[in-house]
Amino acid sequence: MSTRQELRSLIAGDPFMAAECYSALSARIIEDVGFPAAYMGGHGTSMMHYAIPDNGVFTPTEMIEQAGRVAEAITIPLIVDADQCGETVADVYRSIQRYEHAGVAGIHIEDEIPPKHSKWAGPLLSIADMQARIRAAVAARRDPDFTIIVRCDELYAVGGGGSGSLDEAVRRGVAYQDAGADAFLPTFATEEQVAAIKAEVTVPIVGFGTVMPGLDVVLSTGWGTASAARVHRQFATHLFEHGDLPPEAFEFPAKSEVIQQDPYDALIEAWATSTGRALRPPAR
Repeated sequence: MSTRQELRSLIAGDPFMAAECYSALSARIIEDVGFPAAYMGGHGTSMMHYAIPDNGVFTPTEMIEQAGRVAEAITIPLIVDADQCGETVADVYRSIQRYEHAGVAGIHIEDEIPPKHSKWAGPLLSIADMQARIRAAVAARRDPDFTIIVRCDELYAVGGGGSGSLDEAVRRGVAYQDAGADAFLPTFATEEQVAAIKAEVTVPIVGFGTVMPGLDVVLSTGWGTASAARVHRQFATHLFEHGDLPPEAFEFPAKSEVIQQDPYDALIEAWATSTGRALRPPAR
């Protein structure tokens, strides 16, 4: 079963959570912990790899490059935040095919207009234009199991482009579903709003944050990047002020397993032995 088929199976089953990753290592940790899927958010990835905000300056090319590295490192499905997937329907078409080629299991595209999450109080993309983008995404995929989740920010009234109207969120959910969305993500919907949306929208419902009744998929994000940056600053400050580091700064008990040290060591040992090369003594 491919990771895309696995993601389809997960979505059709019991509710599940895809946990945050922003790199190959963090994704491998997510898999090692036991999560059935990983989620690569735009905010975390743009912050960690480029130190830029998530307001539309992070390009599809940059995200696809990072997503390919992550997909290669794990065996569980990877869901990626594809933002608007480009400026035009033609961009959407090409980006979807490149996400597929990178090994991603599914993406979500959204109806915000760049520069999003900024000082500009811009509106959402019109329903007709968003439907056109969804149709372009559906037409682009070569693998029918590639999952296209469509995010709607209508309920994201503070910091997003929505007005907060539940009726509009439902209207958009139905329209996006009709255009071919495999799942619908109403950003920041409450439990009551999710119930109202599910009464009209029949595709699976995705949400951010924590598990709540009515959600089929939960994307957990924001904590991995924040904690990694906070700890890095903590130890950098300690090193700057004291000239040394406490032992815990170097502790990573699962490091060998996560980076697959043993298979590589065994491979190199077998090569050295079979070709008569010397081996180092075991590390103390």
